[in-house]
Amino acid sequence: MAGRHLEAFLEMLAAERGAARNTLAAYNADLVDFFGFCAQAGAAPAEAGAEVLGAYLRRLTDLGLRPRTAARRLSALRQFFRFLAREGIRPDDPTELLAGPKAAASLPKAITEAEVETLLAGAAALPGHRGPQAAAAVELLYCSGLRASELVALPASALRPDAPLVAVRGKGGRERLVPVSNRARAAVVAAREALAGTGRKSATGPQALRWLFPARGASGHMTRQALGLLLKDAALAAGIDPDRVSPHVLRHSFASHLLGRGADLRSLQVLLGHADIATTQVYTKVLEERLKALVEAHHPLAEPAGD
Repeated sequence: MAGRHLEAFLEMLAAERGAARNTLAAYNADLVDFFGFCAQAGAAPAEAGAEVLGAYLRRLTDLGLRPRTAARRLSALRQFFRFLAREGIRPDDPTELLAGPKAAASLPKAITEAEVETLLAGAAALPGHRGPQAAAAVELLYCSGLRASELVALPASALRPDAPLVAVRGKGGRERLVPVSNRARAAVVAAREALAGTGRKSATGPQALRWLFPARGASGHMTRQALGLLLKDAALAAGIDPDRVSPHVLRHSFASHLLGRGADLRSLQVLLGHADIATTQVYTKVLEERLKALVEAHHPLAEPAGD
């Protein structure tokens, strides 16, 4: 019975909210873990009350799970029980009064502007067609703040000389326009020419005409995992710790550097494709530091450095 409810819940997320495959897998894993706890407690998951849910959350704490992970589990439970109540499967939502652990917002990781240039040089130094491909990936991720999933799924027709903005389909199927620099466009052209020069099937087949970063896999385009490995190799070539470089880090660097140069949070929200401004506000620490430095440098009553 519980399995049937879970299946219906996941189908709703996919159909109504356009949830990605990875998102569905995460919800499934979190809820299966809760179902396992209910089985040990002799409770039916769909009928669990606040007492069972509270005991489950305490167990997560006892197991030493990070607050962020426990908060994600609770979010999955809230959505599941809200769905059950909405569908009339149960008369109430037992998660309404539950207080879960709050994950402290942390500053996004970012590399410096100088390190971005060093990373680009390392990317270009990779052998064969991987060099131009890595350089194009770094340029696009950093100039537009794209997510990894958004970058690899860009169609070949996305970059046109007469279109400075590119339509990107983000989370939940939402579209937004992102700017692409001339430098990034030139890097993508060079990458596609280098790939075509290899004679690889992925560079000459129909998929090459469809995707900006074509590959031989079932999807026809580069995977997120392959993109991550490409950036790790570029970091190694650049002499940067590969653990500090990923598509997500370049997205954070894009946002942090824009704020540091005067961009506002609302504009950043649009560029990053955040549905809620609260998600973008994690960058306010960067903004606070910039304003503090501005006051210290220019306010007439500010104390001179070193005093």
